[in-house]
Amino acid sequence: MKRPARLRGFRLAVPRWFGRPRGLHSLRAQLTLVNVALLAVGVVAATTVTLMGAGHYLLGQIDAHLLRNRDSLSESHLTLRQLDSLGAMAVVREGLLPQDDGSGTPNDTFAAVDRDGTVLKVAQLTPTRAQRALAAAVGDPAAFATADEPRNVTLNGDPYRATAARLDDGSYVLFATSTEGLKQGIAKALRLDLTVGGLLLALLFCLTMVHVRRRMRPLEDMVETSSAIAEGDLTRRVPSRRETSLEVEQLRLALNSMLHQVESAYRTRERSAAQLRHFVADASHELRTPLSAIRGYLQLYERGMLTDPDERKRAWDRMNGEVDRMGRLVDELLTLARLDQRPELRLRNVDVSRLVRDAAEDLRAQQPGRPVSVAASGALLVRADESGLRQVLGNLVTNVRTHTAPDVPVRLSAVRSDGTVRLTVADEGPGLPEEDAARMFDRFFRTGSTAGSGLGLAIVQGVVEAHHGDVAATTAPGKGLTVTVVLPAEVQGQ
Repeated sequence: MKRPARLRGFRLAVPRWFGRPRGLHSLRAQLTLVNVALLAVGVVAATTVTLMGAGHYLLGQIDAHLLRNRDSLSESHLTLRQLDSLGAMAVVREGLLPQDDGSGTPNDTFAAVDRDGTVLKVAQLTPTRAQRALAAAVGDPAAFATADEPRNVTLNGDPYRATAARLDDGSYVLFATSTEGLKQGIAKALRLDLTVGGLLLALLFCLTMVHVRRRMRPLEDMVETSSAIAEGDLTRRVPSRRETSLEVEQLRLALNSMLHQVESAYRTRERSAAQLRHFVADASHELRTPLSAIRGYLQLYERGMLTDPDERKRAWDRMNGEVDRMGRLVDELLTLARLDQRPELRLRNVDVSRLVRDAAEDLRAQQPGRPVSVAASGALLVRADESGLRQVLGNLVTNVRTHTAPDVPVRLSAVRSDGTVRLTVADEGPGLPEEDAARMFDRFFRTGSTAGSGLGLAIVQGVVEAHHGDVAATTAPGKGLTVTVVLPAEVQGQ
């Protein structure tokens, strides 16, 4: 479709590629990334809280085990020698003493030390490497024995939680449990949470893209419709979709309403521009005729071809007639121009019945042989511009006088009906065919006769519309012409 000239510059404002945004600049991608980012933050926060809670709980279990061993041994009030003599060391050997095979540091480690932290033999066994490492890591056993909770130590590069119990002879028993398993478990849980979280993020990304794309389709339709209108298709509207939100549907309805107004305004402007061009062409043609006649007579006079006094008088009368015709045409054009500018009317209470009777008297004076009947008795007041209404009745009567025979009857009436005042001028002349009746209020429209300028009825319509009224014609070939003017019956008290 060819784009209208007044919309060609609109292409730059709405480029074709704008209908399909790509990359991170699209609203669809931004919404998806925001949702994924929020879920990622939630996954990280939940994983952090969960792992910290689990680690704190498991570490508390290890500390509780160590503290129970320390408290039970401290409350027994035994010495290291008594432990050996009572056979308690059998239990210690079976349950507490590590079996160091040289392959590494065991999970649980037990060691006996003196006040200075020197490792002592237990059950005549030589201290193992793990026991010596524990004693070296603890350093001051008294500080561990009086601490409220176990402390972190490192044995051969591995993390441990350690505490100490003081025996009655002043020696100390050191207890240590490895936390390497705890850290490995936390690390495995972290990897599992990150894997599951990553899968959830990928799934959310795909679902959000699909959902947002479906929800964004109405907005894409609006962009495509705007682009099509920029290309010149003023009839395009945003289509309706079943799956859409209330706000988007309201936006669609508002946009379609705006587009309808734009199309109507554009069509009205184009129609007005076409009428203006036609009006200027007709006015130029109407003014050219009298000017050509005057120029022709002046050329005859200049060349000395009007030697006869009668010919000069006839030429002079013709030029005066054309000048008068041109003057009337210019006056009518100025009247129409003022009506197009919506002038401020001098409104006052006007007796329409009196204007109808005056118009009938004027017609009788101009054509005494024409039968004229009037139906306008009493006062019938309207709020109007008196000179404008006189011009309306004068043009209607002039139209009858010009286009009908002098003996054709004419009826003029003024009545009040349903809050309006109806003025009627009817004749029993030849009437008009349907195609001419549809154009009789157009400017410069004339029937077969060349009399008149073709602006009289156009002025009638303009004046009536300026009074917020309406004018209509009823006619048919052989049935005469009836023009009815309807005016609001508004009267202001005096």
